[in-house]
Amino acid sequence: MNEGITAKTLVLIPARMASTRLPGKPLADIAGLPMIVQVAKRAQEADVGRIIVAVDDIKVFDAVAAAGFEVVMTRADHQSGSDRIFEALTKVDPDGQAEIVINVQGDLPTIDPQTIRAALRPLEDPQVDIATLTVEIEDEQEKTNPNVVKVVGAPLSSDRLRALYFTRATAPHGAGPLYHHIGLYAYRRHALERFVSLSPSTLERRESLEQLRALEAGMRIDVQVVKTVPLGVDTPADLEKARRILSASSNAGH
Repeated sequence: MNEGITAKTLVLIPARMASTRLPGKPLADIAGLPMIVQVAKRAQEADVGRIIVAVDDIKVFDAVAAAGFEVVMTRADHQSGSDRIFEALTKVDPDGQAEIVINVQGDLPTIDPQTIRAALRPLEDPQVDIATLTVEIEDEQEKTNPNVVKVVGAPLSSDRLRALYFTRATAPHGAGPLYHHIGLYAYRRHALERFVSLSPSTLERRESLEQLRALEAGMRIDVQVVKTVPLGVDTPADLEKARRILSASSNAGH
């Protein structure tokens, strides 16, 4: 990894206590550690820059601090993770030293560190404002599932797209691959600043997809194709699966 990029990159991990489907989610125990600490450890293994966890609850703050990670308290009333990470950014880096911000969701305890690193690749092109990730869909049911967000993109290479649209519909029509969007983002600082200053847009509201706000405002999002979708922990069943995965890897001497 380019040392210059690492020095200018912040990994921000938003953690919200008020999960409707899994109350107290950030503190759920996975292989002996709170979930939010497992996510921070994956970010540490990615080795792409300074890591800060942005929390809204003192119990989570204390758990992260006890594990030795940097943590900042943010307001509880943020509408989105991007708003939370922007508040954290202004608190931990008021002088603007960081030029790139990676937003790693706080419910991805088993994410491959290489997947986090992959989000930086599209920003090697100075024209790109925001980078994100996708996986080609192989499961037929996913193609029509509205909970699986699709990227509609113009191919730039075998493993990169320029995003034209994001949708819950089955798109694009016709023969060819469909892509499952992974909601992990790397922003240029100025792009994040602009993004959070914009009001929610028409298509964003219609699809319930925040990233459409950036596209509607004319910002460029490029998408790196990776191999696997990280497990997002939203339900008790997801939590059990994450526990199995990380218990197995720790038993294997990971």
